Amino acid sequence: MAPLPPQVPPAHITPQPKRSGIHLQVNGKPYLHAGDPDMPLLWWLRDYLQLTGTKYACGIGACGACSVLIDGEPAHACLTPMQTLAGRKVTTVEGLALADGSPSILQQAWIDEDAILCGYCQTGQLIAAHALLQRHPQPSEAELDTLPNLCRCGSYPRIRKAILRAARAPAGKPENPA
Repeated sequence: MAPLPPQVPPAHITPQPKRSGIHLQVNGKPYLHAGDPDMPLLWWLRDYLQLTGTKYACGIGACGACSVLIDGEPAHACLTPMQTLAGRKVTTVEGLALADGSPSILQQAWIDEDAILCGYCQTGQLIAAHALLQRHPQPSEAELDTLPNLCRCGSYPRIRKAILRAARAPAGKPENPA
């Protein structure tokens, strides 16, 4: 088979100016939001980026199912307008996985402790636990008590065990930095 000729763009294509909007990073990749600046981050993540790990539950920031990390700090995506995110870094639960797609130490601990139950709140629970472990690599019982997310199934004992398991894990397996 003969090689294809090199592709040359048509002469009538002209570069466009840089689009205005909100430039941000999500899970390490650059994005531009050129829509409504008041749109909640939750809907942009779910509807535009198809990152459906971030859940909608209460819509008032009380339950934590929509938790994400913004510049490494937990935040409620349902209450965060896009206009506040210019130049910021957002990490969703999908972004907690290791670069090769395998589970992080924390995610693997969740699996090993069977912490999931119905699973609806668990993505927010993982985000909150990740942030806690970043602040307190060996959390005390009192520090575990500060986790704000709600679980209707009552998975709290398993969640605590998973966090403590992740804290005890050998440092040889790298955790994805948020």
